[in-house]
Amino acid sequence: MEIVCTRPTCPRPTNHFADLENQGTLTTVQQKFCTACGMPLILSGRYLPEKLLGQGGFGAAYLARDRYTPNLRTCVVKLFQPSGDLSADQLQLAQSLFQREAAVLEEIGRKHPQIPDLYAFFPLIVPSPKPGKQEEYFYLVQEFIDGEDLEQVLARSGALSAADVIEVLVSMLKVLSFVHENGTIHRDIKPSNIMRHRDGRLFLLDFGAVKQVTAAQGPPSAKSTGIYSIGFAPPEQMAGGAVYPSTDLYALAVTCITLLTGKEAGELYDSYNNSWAWRAHAQINPAIADILDRMLRSSPNQRYESAQDALAALRQAASGGTGAAAPAATSPQGTGTASVASTTMQPPPPMPVAPVTSPSAPPSPNIVSPPAGPKPVPASSQPLASPSPKGQSATSQTAMSSFSLFEFLGGAAFTGLEGGLLAIALASLLGTTWLGSGAWLLLLAVLILLQMRRVIERFDLVIIAAVTLGVVLLFPPLQTILTATAAPRVTVIVLAIMAGLATVAIGTLFRLIYRLLSTFM
Repeated sequence: MEIVCTRPTCPRPTNHFADLENQGTLTTVQQKFCTACGMPLILSGRYLPEKLLGQGGFGAAYLARDRYTPNLRTCVVKLFQPSGDLSADQLQLAQSLFQREAAVLEEIGRKHPQIPDLYAFFPLIVPSPKPGKQEEYFYLVQEFIDGEDLEQVLARSGALSAADVIEVLVSMLKVLSFVHENGTIHRDIKPSNIMRHRDGRLFLLDFGAVKQVTAAQGPPSAKSTGIYSIGFAPPEQMAGGAVYPSTDLYALAVTCITLLTGKEAGELYDSYNNSWAWRAHAQINPAIADILDRMLRSSPNQRYESAQDALAALRQAASGGTGAAAPAATSPQGTGTASVASTTMQPPPPMPVAPVTSPSAPPSPNIVSPPAGPKPVPASSQPLASPSPKGQSATSQTAMSSFSLFEFLGGAAFTGLEGGLLAIALASLLGTTWLGSGAWLLLLAVLILLQMRRVIERFDLVIIAAVTLGVVLLFPPLQTILTATAAPRVTVIVLAIMAGLATVAIGTLFRLIYRLLSTFM
């Protein structure tokens, strides 16, 4: 078994231990040490780093295994160990922020299904390779999200469809609504910090705040500074001023237009006119484009004040209204109102920092608490939807746009195939009676509902269809309605496939009509 040394200066970090291939040895051995630098390898006595995922000036992230779980659960171990020597006061502050951010991330990750969970955090003091010195490292252990971040998706597949971008927009607005209501602001929304799990779920990553401790020690990593990512941060953040919930909305809108156009943020910004010029490169409902444009306004008080306001505008656009013409924006302090076009609003006082850490990448930008005062009032008293549990899609109003074409056609094929098999089985058992017909319709409705809510999806559909087909083929009583045919089993397969193809054809026609109506009405 290979274990990777987490000391940043280790000359040969990969270590191979043949005895750890034995399960008994793996779970009982006390410790293993790096053969090159002597660093302890089994972190906190249980975590086995296997692979370096990413590295920067402020630490690194490793894919690891938890040896004290039955299936050696995969997790992410994040190391915070800034480059350069820290004073005693800086080190104490770093440890304090590390513990505080871990506590905050544990709280919000545990409460929201689209924020990775925190498993553990701990410091580690080890002898330095330099005689007479010690080194101190801080570790976070977090849930591993198996998938691709949207920056990787963009590089692999090019620009996303309008439906996929709307899914990202709605999903991340719900997460940001939760994050802001819990007293934090992410400050680094960008494609690489949004991860799509293999099952389709979207996760918000990288809640790092510890960079502020050592932001002055050296140059930042590529495309990022200590507190924001260039191109995605709004003017107030780049100027080093106070940030608000609308700061995250700006970055989310930039993320959406880069995903929609497949272009870098710098290519879409017209510096001469000081405005975003992205519409010519994308095809999307004008009402949704208006909402994105409002989120992209340079002044914080001209954007939507909260994620809930933006969600309400999306609901209004979906029902035929105009998202840009939402009620006048309230001031960032939550007191009084101002015209959307007003540019004389005084900014609120700076907010205190509330550190949080990221789930699956090296620590990155700051998170700060929003200003005190009354909570923002949404543009509509009825929110678009509350954050959904893991595996659940966006609201029913955006269900059509939440599924890719592949998922839609796959679901239609599954529904037709499963409906055909259930019809054969129920007609064989109950006959063509009201009871049989009612039971068939009820089961079909349940299957469709489970797909819409993403309780079953992707490989689940294949498994369920295969099991149902096997049951119908193996039990002759479920084929009695076809006994007049020469080969009942072959007939079952043929009828099921025909039902699946017919449903795909009907579903494709319905989707085409829906898209045409959405475009021209």
